[in-house]
Amino acid sequence: MNTTEIDANIVGQAADLIIGAIRTQQPIPPVRLLGVGDIASAYAVQAELTRRRIADGAVIVGRKIGLTSPAVQQQLGVDQPDFGVLFADMDCSSAASVPSWRLLQPKAEAEIAFILKDDLDDGDLGDEQIRAAVDYAVAALEIVDSRIADWDITITDTVADNASSGLFVLADQRLTLDDFSPREIMMRMYADDELVSEGNGAACLGDPLNALAWLARTARKYGEPLRAGQIILSGALGPMVPTPPGTRIRAEIGPLGSVSATFSPKEG
Repeated sequence: MNTTEIDANIVGQAADLIIGAIRTQQPIPPVRLLGVGDIASAYAVQAELTRRRIADGAVIVGRKIGLTSPAVQQQLGVDQPDFGVLFADMDCSSAASVPSWRLLQPKAEAEIAFILKDDLDDGDLGDEQIRAAVDYAVAALEIVDSRIADWDITITDTVADNASSGLFVLADQRLTLDDFSPREIMMRMYADDELVSEGNGAACLGDPLNALAWLARTARKYGEPLRAGQIILSGALGPMVPTPPGTRIRAEIGPLGSVSATFSPKEG
């Protein structure tokens, strides 16, 4: 299959399987085995899942950027990031705990979240325009998840599965880009008070703002440009870690401060 020959039947079958995994809480085999063989087909599956979610009343609140680490790109044999869609019901920022019962194989990543004040639908989308479009940033935890059994994924599996999106948590403290440099920020993440991950802004495509620029250009190319008010999760600042039920995660992200979450018992 090439990028100009997207099989609608395969797209529908893959979407059905992913939705089934969510509903039954049972992971599925990789969708690449169905014939989701290239990135264009994988994004077609993601778009179909998004269409169905919106039809069911879901509200898009932003995007997430994945595969921003060169090491992870090398592992999956790709040379570019990917993106997924954030929906309002993924936001656990005000919840007493992260609902483990909604997740299959969760892992946590510490990130910067950018909140936009301008649309990014025209212009050259250069560095100056990207910076000007950011209203403020906050510390964030992304809870990634995979509906693919044992995280047996290639680039097409994760893209189809909404870039392995799960849930997210945003901190309260807001800083503008005049207040800090995303590239220079340092991150340390703890699980039950044990240091389990550390990194910095340069681990995210050299600069989290590079990741934002990549997403702005790519989203426009796919006909769904970034909009004012949206939340953009920049990509991991360090390695992701498993988060079984009961785990407490805390990340300290330089001047952005800390963000934390406790995972509920599986039964909810």
